[in-house]
Amino acid sequence: MRLRIDVLTTFPAMFAPVLGESILKRAQEAGIVSISVHDLRRWTHDRHHTTDDYPYGGGPGLVMKPEPFFEAVEELRCRPEVGCAEEVVLLSPQGERFEQSAARDLAARDHLILLCGHYEGVDERVRAHLATRAISIGDYVLTGGELPAMVVIDAVVRLLPGVLGAEEGAAADSFAEGLLEYPQYTRPAEFRGWSVPEVLLSGHHEQIRRWRRKESLRRTRRLRPDLLARANLTDEDRALLEEVEEEETRQD
Repeated sequence: MRLRIDVLTTFPAMFAPVLGESILKRAQEAGIVSISVHDLRRWTHDRHHTTDDYPYGGGPGLVMKPEPFFEAVEELRCRPEVGCAEEVVLLSPQGERFEQSAARDLAARDHLILLCGHYEGVDERVRAHLATRAISIGDYVLTGGELPAMVVIDAVVRLLPGVLGAEEGAAADSFAEGLLEYPQYTRPAEFRGWSVPEVLLSGHHEQIRRWRRKESLRRTRRLRPDLLARANLTDEDRALLEEVEEEETRQD
């Protein structure tokens, strides 16, 4: 088994439709990854299986209790067949922004535990003393950590060797090299008067490579200049960017 992922949540049924389809399903069937979703209520000890309580100091909403998270992680973290989890990840809007570099880092691990918060958040002692890192998938508010956990799982699993059909597939994706991906086309060559760029029909591999890189730079410059500002550009990239700027200046 290449990677084991344990997920702790109070809404385990949310995961089945996502984990049971497409690439994630095939990766599990191939034995590349093992994903187990656990109901956090299993580690409660009262008759109502309570996982949340009112916040100290008052305020709206409920806060996830620390005890179930600690007991669950202590049980799941170390197993003879998989060893001890190297990362216990709390999905939280207060975490580091999830980027491709973090996905690559997590994909290099053998065992991950993902903690899904809910309601107004999770007791701070979980973040401070249990989680090894906290991750946010963006600057917006969601109901809980379940959807972010699915995003993290998908981004991580597709990086594992043997998961994608084309070995170079993950390397060509947007963000893989810090840039947005170039435009993609398929048949028919003409659709409603819109044609595929001639270079892609030429069969000239070097011209196609150069066109794709140039369009990747063009798209990143237009839509995500923040990525371009910190990208590791080659001399060829800078020359292509100059061409892009000249072309767009002429169009203006």
